[in-house]
Amino acid sequence: MTTKPKAKKFRIRRSSVIGGAQPVEEARPEQAAQAPRQLNPLEQSVADGTEDGFPDEGFTTASRAAPAQGQGEGSAAAANQVGQGEDELAAIRKEGLTGRQLRMARRLAQKHGLPATSDYDAVRLLRGAGIDPFHRANMLELVSADGKPPRGPGGGNLPQTVPGGGNLPQTMPPKNNQLPSTNVMDAADRARSVMEIQRDIARRRRRKLLLLFTRLAFFVFLPTLLAGYYFYAIATPMYATKSEFVIQKAESGQSTLGSLFAGSGLATSQDSITVQSYLTSRDAMLRLDAELGFKDHFSDPSIDPIQRLDPNPTNEQAYKLFKRNVKIGFDPTEGIIKMEVVAASPELSAAFSEALIRYSEERVDNLTSRLREDQMSGAMESYLAAETKRVEAQNEVLRLQRELGVFDATSDASAVMSQVTGFETQLAEKQLQLQQLLDNARPNQARVDGVRGDIRRLEALIAELRAKLTEVGGTSAFGESLAEISGQLAIAQSDLETRTALLQQALQQLESARIEANKQTRYLEMGVHPVAPDQPTYPRAFENTILAFLVFAGIYLMLSLTASILREQVSG
Repeated sequence: MTTKPKAKKFRIRRSSVIGGAQPVEEARPEQAAQAPRQLNPLEQSVADGTEDGFPDEGFTTASRAAPAQGQGEGSAAAANQVGQGEDELAAIRKEGLTGRQLRMARRLAQKHGLPATSDYDAVRLLRGAGIDPFHRANMLELVSADGKPPRGPGGGNLPQTVPGGGNLPQTMPPKNNQLPSTNVMDAADRARSVMEIQRDIARRRRRKLLLLFTRLAFFVFLPTLLAGYYFYAIATPMYATKSEFVIQKAESGQSTLGSLFAGSGLATSQDSITVQSYLTSRDAMLRLDAELGFKDHFSDPSIDPIQRLDPNPTNEQAYKLFKRNVKIGFDPTEGIIKMEVVAASPELSAAFSEALIRYSEERVDNLTSRLREDQMSGAMESYLAAETKRVEAQNEVLRLQRELGVFDATSDASAVMSQVTGFETQLAEKQLQLQQLLDNARPNQARVDGVRGDIRRLEALIAELRAKLTEVGGTSAFGESLAEISGQLAIAQSDLETRTALLQQALQQLESARIEANKQTRYLEMGVHPVAPDQPTYPRAFENTILAFLVFAGIYLMLSLTASILREQVSG
């Protein structure tokens, strides 16, 4: 690492130039004992009198006035003039001129084109030119016609001075008098300036810290102090009763895909959410107020004003307080409903909790009551309709048996067929007997005629019996054949059997519906019973105070950041 070389610092004061001699350099006290310094080429050229482009009379400085026109340019005259100028300036300083008079003299010198280096030099030059700088007429000439202050030769405002003699800042200094400053800052002045800057920075930091602590005290600490005072001294003790319960579903015994989730919270999540919504509804609040006086309890004057209801509160006001004091939570993974009821009395807190649990159980029962009623009513209607149809079918069978005079068409047809079979057997015997008689050479005609008569009678009887079975208009009382009677009775009996089977199925469905209706499909199982606390649960003074501090600090931080961003955007 390299460091910059440090040069020695000298403080040079310009002295009067007499006869074109070189300026004399005033060395510091520590350099007084050293050997004389060798002249540089520029200084040597000035000492030799060579032409270097600079005037022989030198430049006008603060300690030397410009030579007047018409005077000699000799070095002796210049030295005498410088000495007289110093004496005149000292005499003018002793006059005690005001700052306004000095400013007027400077402006008047600028107007007349006199090269004044200071206010006192302007007074000296004006008096040397025969002009009274403090005459009223000369002062009025400085004011222009439009009331604006006069301008200098370069067009800028004239410099002003304060009563102590210091020059005020000027907007455009004269071009003819732009001389380098002779004030060189030494180490002590630089250290003093640095210390002043450090003190100013420290002072501004202290002021900003003071303003910051003032804002924090007003916007954060004071509200936190008020909140802590309320929680520790004013807030009414509140008692919270906690309870937990779960909604269970009765196992049906059937092994289906839906039974895989029967033991989890997914099976009753819909019912649990419904119960949770009901417990935080206006209906539950109104029932609780009607039974246990919820509004009257929280309108008690012993409760602090923030937690107390008005003497005659509206339902909306009571409902807002109800939602704040009745906290319901639901765990979807386990299906557990957690309830916390807050009241000013532990007994009333437990009573409110038990009442809400009872409301929940009623609501769970009502969730499936309509389903059970629909199932029971449908099964009962089916059973009654089947029983009515069966009675009608049985009555139809009885009507046919009564009207047709046939108990059983099948048995009657069997009897007739047996008779026909017997008569056909006799007919066959008679036909054989007739053939036997006709095989004789001289058959007995009387016997032949008798056998033929028997055959004829048997055939007529068989034909009549067959006509009774199949032909319409048979020998029955209603002119119907046994086939028709058998068909009608068979249809009636088949309808009777069908109605009997449907009646049995309806009866079985009715019994199943009755079993399902009697069985509780949804029920409330308590995990944690409500127990009245013996110590107040709220307010939690320390936790609430810390929370209030964090809330106010966060609000202040957000507002500060927003204001800083807006300020930066506007300034940018």
